Amino acid sequence: MLTRFAPQTLRNKMIVLTLITVSIPILFTGYVIEMKTQEALLVEKQEKLFGVALLLDNYLGQGYNEILTARNADKADKATQITVLNKALKNYTDNLTTSCPGIGAGYYSKALDAIITYGPSDQYADKVGIAIDSNHPGRKVMRTGERLVLAPMVRGSIINAMIPVVRQGEVIGYIWANEMTDDILAQMASITYNILLTVITGIIFSVLLVFWLTRGFIHNVETIRNGLEQLRFDLNRPIIAMDGEMGMISDAINDMARSLLNAQTLNENILHSIANGVITVDINGNITSINKSAEMLTGYTYPNIINKSYKEIFCEHRYVNSLLLDTLASGTNYTNIEIDYPARNKDIHIRASTSRLKDSTGNIIGAVVVFEDLTAQHRLQAQMHKAERLASLGELMAGIAHEIRNPLTAIKGFVQYLQSTNNEQERREYMPIVIKEVDRANRVIETLLYFARPCKSNYTLVDVNSLIEKTLVLVKSTGTRHKVEFRLQLDAAIPLIEGDAEQLKQVLLNLLINAIQAISIQGIVEIATSQTHDDFVHIRIADSGKGIKPANLNKIFDPFFTTKPAGTGLGLAVVQRIIHAHYGRIDIKSQQGSGTIVTLQLPTKHRGDEADE
Repeated sequence: MLTRFAPQTLRNKMIVLTLITVSIPILFTGYVIEMKTQEALLVEKQEKLFGVALLLDNYLGQGYNEILTARNADKADKATQITVLNKALKNYTDNLTTSCPGIGAGYYSKALDAIITYGPSDQYADKVGIAIDSNHPGRKVMRTGERLVLAPMVRGSIINAMIPVVRQGEVIGYIWANEMTDDILAQMASITYNILLTVITGIIFSVLLVFWLTRGFIHNVETIRNGLEQLRFDLNRPIIAMDGEMGMISDAINDMARSLLNAQTLNENILHSIANGVITVDINGNITSINKSAEMLTGYTYPNIINKSYKEIFCEHRYVNSLLLDTLASGTNYTNIEIDYPARNKDIHIRASTSRLKDSTGNIIGAVVVFEDLTAQHRLQAQMHKAERLASLGELMAGIAHEIRNPLTAIKGFVQYLQSTNNEQERREYMPIVIKEVDRANRVIETLLYFARPCKSNYTLVDVNSLIEKTLVLVKSTGTRHKVEFRLQLDAAIPLIEGDAEQLKQVLLNLLINAIQAISIQGIVEIATSQTHDDFVHIRIADSGKGIKPANLNKIFDPFFTTKPAGTGLGLAVVQRIIHAHYGRIDIKSQQGSGTIVTLQLPTKHRGDEADE
């Protein structure tokens, strides 16, 4: 609001500055003079009033009692005593106040608690016999026995000087003398008038002097301002030469313009020489610059797109989310984002980074995108991924062929042998072996099918501790009872978890069988459960077996990788698949010769979205 009335031109600002610098010292000096003059007048009035009060005190003689005794009124009532004292002191009070026009004075008796005289009597006779208020300053004078001066009082601008009346060491009353300060106010008004007249005269003279002194200065400033306006659009147009300090300023501006021109040329050379494409837009989304690399990558040239809408050139009639325009609108910076970019008559795959452009004051003036063509690299990566998938598929097929060939070879051999023999005893002996090998091949196929396409889960609330105990019943047998000692540390406070009991039982069964098979003679398998603060239930299975070789730790979850002669290599792969389907995590730590520790982390409740595969 105030800026609308602030001076805009340099001349007006200098005038306002002159008004401030001239008027403030003059006003301050006048104020100090006025205060000092008023103080001096007040001191003079106080001395005068105390002099009148002392004259009255001297005239009183030995005090009120002496006057009353001399007139045989010391035993009279209060009203009579006041009348006697008034007659004795009235004339002197009136004569004294009449000789000092404007002054009022009088006596007050503490014993009678009343005004004895108040002169001039023709003005204040009605005050005689009246007691002062309890909070009247005269009470303080009689109580403390000290002088007191007050200004102003109730009836206008008044100076009131009061002294105690002390006789034989006792305060018997007080005497006052007061005077109106109208004459002081009149003198102050005269001083104020003279000060204001001086200030106005000084301001007018200062304004005229500023107009005369700034005429040439303002002309030079206007010349420099016009030159700066031209330099905004053309750095090759210098400001005309001048004399004095303004000439030094114009020369400095011209030197700065030449430096900016050189820097601009250098920046343009750098911008056009870098391999990455660079495009900038202004605050309205119009293209302001494009370097040579961007022209080659996009197929657009500088003259064809400069000052045109970036959206119309690159996004019109195309389903493209522009990172550059999003950065300009929302302020979100993107770094190394790989996207398909709509170039002219083709699409290219690029890695782009965007940010807003700001001027020296922090105001947003546009946005910039820096991008690198990754089309060839992207095509090469796609070919590499395809080759890797084919290699993985080949390894998978080799594993399947190996796992199925062994039982098929055994089946073929036994069938051929049984065809050539009629021995019923041998038939009964070898047929179970054939069936066992068929079951083995079928088991490999079923596990592979689950791994490739797991069956639909049936999620319910599962008691992990109970599930572990039921699985142990399946694991324990006559063969393991003397070989393995199972130690349980099950936390009874763990909550139920959301999961498929049959799938989790398969996980525990596979892990426990692996732990048992890792123990060659005798050993221990520890199973513990616990809950963490992040609502995960932990299942820890630790064995004292032979452990896993460090070189094999990174392969244990690979399909068909196994170190067991009769293993399929799909057990841990299926375990990992089931745990991930339950939004959980599996971690295996092992040291060769010291055993293996498997830790399962299962959430008590699923997130509700798709699980990580």
